[in-house]
Amino acid sequence: MEHPDSILIVDFGSQVTQLIARRVREAGVYSEVVPFQSAEAAFARIKPAAVILSGGPASVVDAESPRIPQGILDSGLPMLGICYGQQALTQQLGGKVEKGDSGEFGEAFITVEDGCALFDGLWAQGERHQVWMSHGDKVTALAPGFRVVATSPGAPYAIIANDERRIYAMQFHPEVVHTPDGAKLIANFARHVVGLTGDWTMAEFREAKIAEIREQVGSGRVICGLSGGVDSSVAALLIHEAIGDQLTCVFVDGGILRQGEAEQVVSLFRGHYNIPLVHVDAQELFMGGLAGVTDPEAKRKFIGKTFIDVFEAEAKKIGGAEFLAQGTLYPDVIESVSFTGGPSVTIKSHHNVGGLPERMNMKLVEPLRELFKDEVRVLGRELGLPDVFVGRHPFPGPGLAIRIPGEVTKERCDILRKADAIYLEEIRKAGLYDAIWQAFAVLLPVRSVGVMGDGRTYDSVLALRAVTSVDGMTAQAFDFPGDFLPRVTTRIINEVKGINRVVYDYTSKPPGTIEWE
Repeated sequence: MEHPDSILIVDFGSQVTQLIARRVREAGVYSEVVPFQSAEAAFARIKPAAVILSGGPASVVDAESPRIPQGILDSGLPMLGICYGQQALTQQLGGKVEKGDSGEFGEAFITVEDGCALFDGLWAQGERHQVWMSHGDKVTALAPGFRVVATSPGAPYAIIANDERRIYAMQFHPEVVHTPDGAKLIANFARHVVGLTGDWTMAEFREAKIAEIREQVGSGRVICGLSGGVDSSVAALLIHEAIGDQLTCVFVDGGILRQGEAEQVVSLFRGHYNIPLVHVDAQELFMGGLAGVTDPEAKRKFIGKTFIDVFEAEAKKIGGAEFLAQGTLYPDVIESVSFTGGPSVTIKSHHNVGGLPERMNMKLVEPLRELFKDEVRVLGRELGLPDVFVGRHPFPGPGLAIRIPGEVTKERCDILRKADAIYLEEIRKAGLYDAIWQAFAVLLPVRSVGVMGDGRTYDSVLALRAVTSVDGMTAQAFDFPGDFLPRVTTRIINEVKGINRVVYDYTSKPPGTIEWE
């Protein structure tokens, strides 16, 4: 599909490439991310107004490193190169890049040496500004037609510009929050350099996706896997809006959901939206299969396989379903395999990403695959989902199973469910729920000695986790008011049999992840 008012982002494998798309969308411009291997075909298909070249782990000095497709270089369109993108532009346009003796990583300060369109209304000559660097190689000679507009102690070509060709490139990463003015630099590129108006909205995304779903599905039938979370719910509503009763939702209750969640999902979708819904009680199947399993990857794989097995069985009962819909988001994809096949590094697998068994002979419909969590919430509101549902904190596909390190049993799920409900209830009562990106409890495979009444106890330890984040890619522990944690701890220990100690997790992401497994 053509998007002539969009920006194409070529992914060279950076872990933060999708943040570039996020910044472009925040500027009101539609964007798509494609791996460098298929960039030329995507460029021909989309016919964008401009191209941004991402960072990446390779070295342009190496013969086998990724290259910018020549058709894009020769297009005459505005381009913005970031980190590896700057180095690839420089080398392919006739400049020089060398391996550095030492890299430049983390916070750095650049000095504005000259004006350019990227700086309009933002930076002035002679000013110093904080940025975030992450590079080993460096540009050592400019390509013809380029000039230096900003420098840093470790990068004498921190920002370069070819005003005539409307090509700009920077050694640092403007897409991350550690470059405070980075989003404004990207917005200036979209508006002042490319000349786009910045009027793209989620309503347009909704209409485009509805058309895309209808084109993909045709007259076929779709099964949508409802997990009970925001993602699959928004995906279901969007698909239902596109194809109506060609959609059947399958809600599998494996006994790993939060308290009251199953009842809420059935009531909302079957009752309020009148969407065909099959409710499968598979708790015995899941608990039986998880018995004795302690490895987190083994848990994820079992849960993913079992969900698919149940879907396969339901598809046979329903008959004629050709497509399976999922609420896969971009952070799921970037941490598993890179977006549409690019070279990003695997961190962990996600149960709802890719690889349906061949025997199912079903195609995937993943309308949210390019969105971040907060964008899904905006889309949910656009579709009319209640705020209390749309605003819920993220919940992992494998559910409570990855919040119980060690063996998962029905008893441990019940304990965690009750403790987690108390924690979230207290957060809501304190008016803190919307200030937190994600809050949850983790039932640890650790027992501790305690004293309750006049007796000795030897019960489980519960960890509480709450983080703030913009997009889930990085996160900081939430600082509760002084009396909150003692209050919630007292309630949990008093009301949940089986827990006698509560701890709070202060770890940020990185180095940790938000979830424990």
